[in-house]
Amino acid sequence: MQIGELAKVTGTTARALRHYEQAGLISSERASNGYRVYEEGAAVRVRNIRYLLAAGLTLDDVRVFLPCLDGDVAAAPPSDKGLRVAWERLAVLNERIAAQTETRDRLEAALRQQTGSLIRPAA
Repeated sequence: MQIGELAKVTGTTARALRHYEQAGLISSERASNGYRVYEEGAAVRVRNIRYLLAAGLTLDDVRVFLPCLDGDVAAAPPSDKGLRVAWERLAVLNERIAAQTETRDRLEAALRQQTGSLIRPAA
């Protein structure tokens, strides 16, 4: 299947597919006209990549799951390495959330100090 068709059946974009390919997560062959051609199983792989990305993992994190991207990632028992990557990503996300919460709280305090409230004046 060509890149546009794969994008359509997986709910993604051709640009994202090229990005996944550049990251080494999917592969294609080139037709005589130069178009990328993907195997039918690529749709399962792309859906699994998108599932893992939606769960908060990065493309680098997803590489750990390469051996199982052609199956049902959501239903498969997690590997120790996969669990370690997920726990590490969760820790990173929690750190970012904490930092953003601190920043928001400082801004909120500054607004209260300057205006006496958090009510936004009419524009």
